[in-house]
Amino acid sequence: MSDNQTSPSKAWRPATRQLHAGLERTEYGETSEALFLTSGFVYDSAEQAAKTFTGEVEHYQYSRFGNPTTAALERRLADLEGAEACITTATGMGAVSSALLSHVTAGGRVVASRALFGSCHWIVNHLLPRYGVETVFVDGGNLAEWDEALSVPTDAVLLESPSNPMLDILDIAAISERAHKAGAIVVVDNVFASPIFQKPLELGADVVVYSCTKHIDGQGRVLGGAVLGRKDWITETLQPFTRNTGNALSPFNAWVMLKGLETLSLRVEAMARNAAAVADYLASAPGIKLVRYPGRKDHPQYELTQRQMSGNGTLVAFAVEGGQKEAFAFMNALQLIAISNNLGDSRSLVTHPATTTHSKISPEERAALGITDGAIRFSVGLEDSADLIDDLARGVAALKAL
Repeated sequence: MSDNQTSPSKAWRPATRQLHAGLERTEYGETSEALFLTSGFVYDSAEQAAKTFTGEVEHYQYSRFGNPTTAALERRLADLEGAEACITTATGMGAVSSALLSHVTAGGRVVASRALFGSCHWIVNHLLPRYGVETVFVDGGNLAEWDEALSVPTDAVLLESPSNPMLDILDIAAISERAHKAGAIVVVDNVFASPIFQKPLELGADVVVYSCTKHIDGQGRVLGGAVLGRKDWITETLQPFTRNTGNALSPFNAWVMLKGLETLSLRVEAMARNAAAVADYLASAPGIKLVRYPGRKDHPQYELTQRQMSGNGTLVAFAVEGGQKEAFAFMNALQLIAISNNLGDSRSLVTHPATTTHSKISPEERAALGITDGAIRFSVGLEDSADLIDDLARGVAALKAL
């Protein structure tokens, strides 16, 4: 640690950590983090270069391997998450794929919850089996299915909680206990909860992955991902994979995400308040037959949510009466809320999972996950909740007009 690097205080609370953890100023004493927009680095001598590559000397080599700006983001994310180490990646899917592919080998075994984002489902269902990895899907909320699937040695477990898009809450502690008995590491996609509302490592998980594109940037600007966990696993298993496969985060994107982190808790807490308000409105609106929000007592895993999460999240899932025609009519009537497959943004966004994010999953699998043709995922933003409700009323009116 240099003389100009901030040493995180254990007494700091999350809002303070988002601003100060891992900050390393240059000799110029800048207030904002410096942006090292460079592909490579120079050495004082050929001997220094050689010793850098053998590990005898600590020095940046190439921004695919590491960069002062991405390193600052990794330090801050690790401190906020309570992880020993972090590696950032070019995208959120880069984080998920790297976490799995760096750990499993041919002949290995992965068990995953069925309730996964479409691209995560593709990796488990299509990519891993190509390389001789056995994959098994279970109903994530059914511990008996986890018991059966984990009754034989397993290398990795993958789950999302809350899940995309129907906001199922999985018991991370119970699943982790079972996974560890089978010899597996537990990889949790914590995107929907964000580092503010859930701490999977404290619940027994081994690895946490993020699409930093979502709440961490949270303003629709850049792509990025992160993998967090124990230092030995990050440096010995993950780092050789990411360095040699080129899944590196741009320093510019890292700098933008450092700025996003400064307001993370302010944004997600305000968005969660809005989400609670719009969920209550939708629950009483005509033409809406299902509302899923973890903070509502009618959520199937409400009690687990209250034990496992410190906040209820920024997303609401709901379904209109009817199918795709009705869902499209509802969405097309909106004037303030935009149609987009992104989420965790400061602006409110809706998507139709069956025809976008989960369209590559079979209709039978979607039905098993509750992703009907009438289901809509609502990522709630920072607008005034009254304006959001007024806009949703336009969708409700469109349903009445059909």
